[in-house]
Amino acid sequence: MTDKIFHQNSFELMKSDIECGKFPGAVLLSGPEFSGKFTAALEISRILSCIGDRSENCSCEFCRQHRTLSNMNVLVAGPRDCMLEILAMRDSVLQGFAPIAFVRAVHKLTSRFNQILWEESGNSSKFSPVIESIEDELSKFDSTVLDSAKAEKICDSVVKDCQKLESFMYSSLPIDQVRGASAWLRIRSSGGKKVFIIENAERMLDAPRNALLKILEEPPTDAAFILTTSKRGAMMQTILSRVRIYPFCERSEIQQKEIVGEVFHQNRFTTVSDCLYSFLPKTPSEVRSVAVKYYDAIRKGQIPGVDSVVKGCASFEPKILFKSFLMGVEEACGDFASSSATASLAKMNLDSIRECYNNVTVYNQSVPAAIERLTRDLAMNVRLFQVPRS
Repeated sequence: MTDKIFHQNSFELMKSDIECGKFPGAVLLSGPEFSGKFTAALEISRILSCIGDRSENCSCEFCRQHRTLSNMNVLVAGPRDCMLEILAMRDSVLQGFAPIAFVRAVHKLTSRFNQILWEESGNSSKFSPVIESIEDELSKFDSTVLDSAKAEKICDSVVKDCQKLESFMYSSLPIDQVRGASAWLRIRSSGGKKVFIIENAERMLDAPRNALLKILEEPPTDAAFILTTSKRGAMMQTILSRVRIYPFCERSEIQQKEIVGEVFHQNRFTTVSDCLYSFLPKTPSEVRSVAVKYYDAIRKGQIPGVDSVVKGCASFEPKILFKSFLMGVEEACGDFASSSATASLAKMNLDSIRECYNNVTVYNQSVPAAIERLTRDLAMNVRLFQVPRS
């Protein structure tokens, strides 16, 4: 039942600190992407909420719930691209492996839509039917032994619903979710500690960061906070001063190859990122190639067709492809440090790219409409500074 966290000394240190009673009320797991931070956060939350012996095979109520990531003493929040892991674990089910890893991957997404977090916003009615559909399909795995065709049908239905659910995902943790979590944390638990996990904490804006700081200054009794980040330098200093930092390292290719085999049941890849990206309909490099051609056309005074961009990027499903495209556009803008004029152009382009991202992820604008607006903005920026054509 224990989550598999390979080759990270900080995870062992956290477990030791818990056993010795030295684990603080708020921690930050800091390290590169795909280094196991979130997996470690989930396992630590299981141990903290456990009312049994805290062992790997503990059968207490909260440890049983942890098996499918439905622990009532754990809240998960923060933006995350969940679809790659869901697709990878779908593949493992189709290979004949037990569906538990697929169920857990799906719940890493659905757990972020807990009613406690969304009650204040009043938006839960929009995605509740999708979650109900997902849970109905997942429950079929428990009913009987399924043949491969039925398992594939269930997985495909769940994946489709998960893609719908991800469209409701925020790019930055809303303040009302911090408030909702705060109220929940102050209600006494019937078991062990309540744990609030915030992934990618560096993306929080001022309002939710300040709300979190207020809680950390006067933390609820028997509550724990686990934050994760891949960009420690972007974390607010006042938050860093209130957490203990556990660093996660970049694992070697040999170590990652072991993880790819053990967790994802693949033997063709040497890194976790290569394994996960293989489940995309277009690789990030292919999407960035489309982005380079897109901006090059704008720079030459042409207007690239939005339809061809969307088609070239597999309609931006899953959403991580949209992020890869915008990163490619940003890189294609080049190094503009040679003069004040080109530096100003670079800033305007970056502002336009960020606005495009927010239009989709925050304001739910369609990707084609957002890219059409981005095209107009970038073309206007280029004309304004009269960048020479090649």
